[in-house]
Amino acid sequence: MTAPHPIADIMHSIKDRSVMSAFFREIFTPAERKDLTLRWRLMEMLHRNVSQRTIARKLSVSLCKITRGSRILKQKNSVSRKLLDRMEPAPAGPLWRGRRRKPDDTHIRKP
Repeated sequence: MTAPHPIADIMHSIKDRSVMSAFFREIFTPAERKDLTLRWRLMEMLHRNVSQRTIARKLSVSLCKITRGSRILKQKNSVSRKLLDRMEPAPAGPLWRGRRRKPDDTHIRKP
């Protein structure tokens, strides 16, 4: 087993949605945020048993990307599948949109 990556520890320490949104805006480019959102939408659709061809058409993504996501969800210990299994329907809009305010350190759990 590999040691956790420091970015995982940082993300785990952020408990406030607005702080996480600000963090995403700071470290990801708009294109990276779009790609991340697209990949997660693809995984959500696969999890809801939407056909791969429908996903490809609706999201304008290749079947190769969809197949990769499908393989991940079929793995015995897939973290993505476990997360999707316990999630309620996703809120409207990507994580990093919304009211912008200065992050407040009180919402960050110290490691």
